[in-house]
Amino acid sequence: MDQLKRMAVFAEVVAAGSLSAAARRLGMTPSAVSQHLRQLEQALGLALLHRSTRSLALTEAGERYHAGCAAMVAAARSAEQALARLRDEPEGELRLAAPIGFGSLLARALAPLRRHSKLTLHLLLDDAVIDLIAARVDVALRVGALADSSLVARRLGGMARQLCAAPAYLAERGWPAQPQDLLRHDWVGSRPQSLGFDQLALQGPAGEQETLRLQGRVQATQASALHALCLAGWGIGMAVTEDDRQALADGRLLPVLPGWRLDDLPVHAVTLRRGEQPAKVRHALDLLASHFGDGASTARAVPLAAP
Repeated sequence: MDQLKRMAVFAEVVAAGSLSAAARRLGMTPSAVSQHLRQLEQALGLALLHRSTRSLALTEAGERYHAGCAAMVAAARSAEQALARLRDEPEGELRLAAPIGFGSLLARALAPLRRHSKLTLHLLLDDAVIDLIAARVDVALRVGALADSSLVARRLGGMARQLCAAPAYLAERGWPAQPQDLLRHDWVGSRPQSLGFDQLALQGPAGEQETLRLQGRVQATQASALHALCLAGWGIGMAVTEDDRQALADGRLLPVLPGWRLDDLPVHAVTLRRGEQPAKVRHALDLLASHFGDGASTARAVPLAAP
C-alpha cells in the first residue's frame, strides 16, 4: 500500500511540474514528497527524475513508469467519481423485496424514480422472508411484528385490517354479532409459522377489549391464496391487501363485526446497515415513507428476523 501511495505522489509531481507544487496539491511538505520519491526509486532500483534546483525531467525509466502510475491515479479518481454519483444520484440496480400483494403499491409509490434513467428496479415479491444478503436486497418491506435480529428498520406506517367473509358463507353460517361468535365459525388466515392459530385483539365501539385465539380451518403461505379462499366461502378472514379492499368495495366480500377494530399491521422497511446509504436507497425509503403517510419516521435499529 505504501508503494501505491508513492506511485501516486510520483504521478502528481510529474503533473504539477515541481515538488513544491505537488506538495501543495497533496497537502504535504516538499520534504515529505521528496522522501516518497527517494523511497520509490530505491524500491525500483532506478532513477525516475533528474532534479535540479529549478526543474525536473523524467529519465527514460521515469517516462515508462509514469504512464502506469498516471493510469492508476486516473482509475482511482474514476472510481471515486462513480461512487459519488451513486451517493448523490439514484443509479444502478435497486433490489427491493416485499410480500406478493405489494406489487401495485410499489409501482405507484416508486413512480418518481422513473425519471432517473440510470436506475433499474428489481422487485422480489414473496410472502416468505427473503434472505437480504443472499438475494442482494437493498430494501425489504416487512409487515407485522418484527422478530429478533440486528437489521435496521424504518417504520413506514400501518395497514388497516377488517374482518370479512363472502356473502355465500354468511348466508349459510350466519353473521357473528360479538367477537366470541367467531369461535363457532371457520377461520381463514392461519399461517404454518403461527402454529396453526391467529391471535386477534379487537377493540369495541365503547372501548371494550376482546382477545381471541382462532384455529384456522385452512392454512396458506401467501396472502393471495388466503384472499381466494375467503372469496370462495371457506370462512371468515382478515382483509389486508388491496385485492381484499377492492372485494369489499364491490360486495364480493362483506365486513364482519364492523364495529370492532383491529390494530393496524405495522409496515417497516428494513436494510442491512445503518449509516450512509446510496442515493437509490435513500430515495426509495423516502418515497415509501411518503406513500404510507409517515414521512417523519426515522431509521432505528430494531429486533428483526434473520435477514
